[in-house]
Amino acid sequence: MNTVNALLTLFLAALIAATLLPTSSEAVLAALLAQGDITPALLIAVAALGNTLGSIINWALGRFLLHYRERRWFPVSAAQLDKATHHYRRWGDWSLLFSWVPVVGDPLTFVAGVLRVPFWRFLLLVATGKTARYLAVWWAVSTATA
Repeated sequence: MNTVNALLTLFLAALIAATLLPTSSEAVLAALLAQGDITPALLIAVAALGNTLGSIINWALGRFLLHYRERRWFPVSAAQLDKATHHYRRWGDWSLLFSWVPVVGDPLTFVAGVLRVPFWRFLLLVATGKTARYLAVWWAVSTATA
């Protein structure tokens, strides 16, 4: 796989993983890191960018499309929305640092939109949490292959 295709695959996997569809961007990142053909910093940046963009999509859905929540195609179930709202109200904006956590993280980003969290605060916290997660993947791969 050439570099452009590898980066595009990683970006799309990270984007999709953040939009409530089941996929593992960590596995794609780990495989590309293990190959060693592309600079880790570039891989981490691409993964974080894609995953953060996916969370921005969730935020926008919560912010602008909540009135469609009863539709079948809507990406968040009522149970997920209730659980994420509970966590968000308990921990506040800082909970967005954990937007990478499976099951709870994606609905948290949606709830941030519903609760009208200011975009720049949302972006800073989500990007920080997601980048830290990908740095942890890099650390795990680098120690496993050392």
